[in-house]
Amino acid sequence: MKINIQNTQLACTIIVALLIITPVTLMAQQGPSFFAKGADISWLPQMEASGYQFYNSKRKPQDCFKILKDHGVNSIRLRAWVNPSDDKASGHCSTAETVAMAKRAKHWGMKVMIDFHYSDSWADPGQQRKPKAWEGHGFPQLLNDLYTYTDGVMKALKQAGITPEWVQVGNETASGMIYPEGSTDHWDSLAQLINKGYDAVKKVSPSTKVILHVDQGNNNARFRTWFDSARSHNAKYDVIGLSYYPYWLKDNPDYSLSIDDLGNNLNDLAARYGKEVMVVEVGGEDNKVQNTYDMLVAVQQKVKAVPNNKGLGLFYWEPEGARSWSKYALSAWGDDGKPTRAMDAFLLK
Repeated sequence: MKINIQNTQLACTIIVALLIITPVTLMAQQGPSFFAKGADISWLPQMEASGYQFYNSKRKPQDCFKILKDHGVNSIRLRAWVNPSDDKASGHCSTAETVAMAKRAKHWGMKVMIDFHYSDSWADPGQQRKPKAWEGHGFPQLLNDLYTYTDGVMKALKQAGITPEWVQVGNETASGMIYPEGSTDHWDSLAQLINKGYDAVKKVSPSTKVILHVDQGNNNARFRTWFDSARSHNAKYDVIGLSYYPYWLKDNPDYSLSIDDLGNNLNDLAARYGKEVMVVEVGGEDNKVQNTYDMLVAVQQKVKAVPNNKGLGLFYWEPEGARSWSKYALSAWGDDGKPTRAMDAFLLK
């Protein structure tokens, strides 16, 4: 038998190369090493201060963070208000409280998202009131106000040893933020405000990803209109954040009627703008536990299916905010103080 030495050497070289390359290729095919299964639990300090008791599945009193972690939650989202009141219903979320909560999240090995509302209270598509301390300021001063405040919160977090994985510059800003100057009626001004926030975040923490956030995640036209304007006005950001609440859609349709629209929108946004995407708010009805579980499973599948690993994860908004305490119908907690089975959706791989 005659052996061709040259061919044998070539074959050996190819085999060695395959042994080296294949694991790397497989790792790339497996997707990102971290997929956020998160919860916004900004009500937690108020709930604890009021004496609300959290119980695990065995009906044992337990730290809410521990309960969430045992249900697969690996990330925490915290809203930040400029000068909030001490009112039990609409207060809290100050810088000091946000930092304290972020430290607790880090203690439990969770990643942190900071959600800047740029208001003293709730900011959403129906209200984007500027902080009281910023009222009457000219636009140049307003830009400085936003930058200084963002910088201050980021520095406070850094001093506490916290590096947020993500930061939202504004909350559900479909109509803009910090009215009236930052309304979408004045996109030039809105983009300048966004960029001041972006710059302040990156100055303190270059690795933190900046998110811009719009509601109605199943509504592709809404997102194209908004992010086309953001692009044409040179707004800076890293991630597109979406809210997805079937409950709040017209006529309260079942999630199964809009989940494909959410998936298609996620795919379109990632391709159209070249950005990563994330469902930063999601929630289902607390008295339809199986339906909410199924919806959470479906949302995870849609986010994970975004091509090129651009789907980063999802966050349940106030799953711990039991209706018996909050009057909120979309938590994932029962009147018995325990998480419902809906939270088990985060345990799935």
